[in-house]
Parts: sequence; C-alpha cells; structure tokens
Amino acid sequence: MLNLLNFLEASKWQINFQDPATPIAARIIEIHHHVFFFLIVTLIFVLWMVYRILNAFWTSLPDNGSTLSKSELFTVNQLSWLKFTHNTTIEVIWTTIPSFILILIAIPSFGLLYAMDDIIDPEVTVKAIGHQWYWSYEYSDYVNTVGKISFDSYMIPEEELSLGQLRLLEVDNSVVLPVGAYIRVNVSAADVLHSWAVPSLGIKIDAVPHRINSGVIFLQRAGTFYGQCSEICGVNHGFMPIVVKAVSVPNYIKWINSFA
Repeated sequence: MLNLLNFLEASKWQINFQDPATPIAARIIEIHHHVFFFLIVTLIFVLWMVYRILNAFWTSLPDNGSTLSKSELFTVNQLSWLKFTHNTTIEVIWTTIPSFILILIAIPSFGLLYAMDDIIDPEVTVKAIGHQWYWSYEYSDYVNTVGKISFDSYMIPEEELSLGQLRLLEVDNSVVLPVGAYIRVNVSAADVLHSWAVPSLGIKIDAVPHRINSGVIFLQRAGTFYGQCSEICGVNHGFMPIVVKAVSVPNYIKWINSFA
C-alpha cells in the first residue's frame, strides 16, 4: 500500500497539466476545463437516459410465462416508442441544446486560436533546427566575433547525470530566454520532420525541412521548462529533449555577453 501511495505521489505531474509559464499555456488549461465541464454534464445525462431506457424496456417476463403486471405495463407505457420516435419537440430539443453547447465551446476556442497565431513584433528571435537526433539553436539578433550566436543541444546520457537531474530530459546546452519579453521562435529541420514542443510554454511547432514555422512566447516567470520532440522522427526520437531556462533580463544579458 505504501509503495502504491509513493507511486501516485511521484506520478502526479503525469496526470495533471504542467504549471503554465505563458498566457497561452494558461488559456489552454482554462479551455480544457471549460470543455471538460460540458463533457461531464453530457456523460451524466447520457448515462441517466440509458439507465431509464434499460430500466423501462428491459423488463423480463415472469418465470411462469404470465403477462406483465399492471405496474410494469404502466412503466413501459410511460416511455413507449411513440414518445421517442417522430416526436418533433424532442427532436428540436436534442438538436438545439447540442448546438448551443458547441457555440459555448467555439467562442473561447476561436479566441485562443487567434491568440496563438497572432504574430507580435518580437524583442528576441531564436531559431531552432531539428536534426537526427538533437537540436541546434541560433540567436539571430546578436553577432559575436565568429558570427551569429549558435550552439547544439544534446541529451545528457543517463550515466553522466548529476544528482537531481531528470533522466531523458536534461541537455548539455539549454535555451536561455528573458522573462517579460516577446520571443519569436523560428523552427525548421535539417533532415526529417521534427516538432519543437514545450508544454509549460503552450507551444508546439512542427519542424519541416526547407520551411520555417514560427511561434511567439511571452514568459511570465523564471524557471526551467522541459519539452521533447513531438514528431516520430526515427529510432532516437525519444532522445532529443528540449530545455528552456527563463531568466531575468539582466541575467539574460550576462548570458549573451558570455559568447563575446
């Protein structure tokens, strides 16, 4: 029993959403809860209707072969087929209510989709390029003595992990981004399809060879956020994680100056 409780405690992060660090991630969680409410209400209603129908029509005959009792006949007549087929009122109700529910779901969904596709003039631009099987990054806004700031990011093997580091999620070079700034992420691939995804940031961008897809991030808090390639890209698909470190603007400037 104790082992089961320890397992459930350790796997909480696998059950719930990760804590959001951007407005988009927070809105994704909100709309999930919004839709889930209608899902639960619909499920309860459908199960209740199924129970009422089975209770009314699945009445078996007595063992002696006699007819149904008066009370059983009354129950059957209460929910007869005449009340569930060719009934204009019921057909209007079960068409109108689902349509109204879909409208309630669609309105916040359209707002979220618009916000996710909105391209704002960024203060920092980062290019992520997927390879088999690692990521490389370019900071296009800065130039040092050897050109653009760029580096490769490889997963740290399990035997090289330090105490407290996460297996299959740590990398040797993390992406460092400033808090409180609009950041544009340009994503592409050098060989096959990849996908740059970080759940806490509410971002998932497909990496397509010879094509650049863009997304915008606005970090609201400092921290370290983990993601992975979300496109099956080959035998080592599960070994190209993403680590984003959100830091304050002064610390970000110091990190940039370290490449000088």
